[in-house]
Amino acid sequence: MEADAPKKAVVLVSGGLDSATTLAVARSRGYDCYALTFSYGQRHAVELAAARRVAEALGVREHRVVSLDLSWIGGSALTAPIPVPKNRPLGGADEDDIPITYVPARNMIFLSVAVGWAEALGAHDIYLGINAVDYSGYPDCRPEFLEAFAHAARLGTRAGVLGGDLRFHAPLSGLSKADIIHLGVSLGVDYSLTHSCYDPDPEGRACGACDSCQLRRKGFEQAGIADPTVYAPRGG
Repeated sequence: MEADAPKKAVVLVSGGLDSATTLAVARSRGYDCYALTFSYGQRHAVELAAARRVAEALGVREHRVVSLDLSWIGGSALTAPIPVPKNRPLGGADEDDIPITYVPARNMIFLSVAVGWAEALGAHDIYLGINAVDYSGYPDCRPEFLEAFAHAARLGTRAGVLGGDLRFHAPLSGLSKADIIHLGVSLGVDYSLTHSCYDPDPEGRACGACDSCQLRRKGFEQAGIADPTVYAPRGG
């Protein structure tokens, strides 16, 4: 009797803390993981090298880095010559406070590509590291968005129309950054391989002051785990 074929999952891997943990979760659940990373014109392109390190360290079946330039759209400090906000107070913002680091429709675009690759691979599962608890203000990181996108994907793909199950997993939703770090450590994630900063210096060191750096630093402090991040002098 032949052994069952391994389950396949497409995992969005940016090179950051959350996506590395998500990849580790998918691996721990027995999936053969196909990592998908985007070079989208982001100013923090150093994260692409981090994504490659993470994918190699966690043992993915395949890793694709897709060039999909979103810089022509503009409107974001991550893809246009707009200053990245520094030292903003985190938390307490309402849902209409969408920061300038939001990239228009980024997750919608990335997930559409992920769905296409999953369908071609015969994979029924897509993992992404969105987290609704930590402050971000990004509309495409909310559970309502993911639920609606999943419905559209089932209606708009051959696999969905023919009754194939297409499942979207956001295993970090509802976890604090400290919880995510504890989970990742328990699964063997080496966070020194990851990169989270929106505005690193020319040497790739984290600024320590953008929203992402502040959330990362606070997470390690609250987790009681040493932060392996290399920060630029004076917080950038």
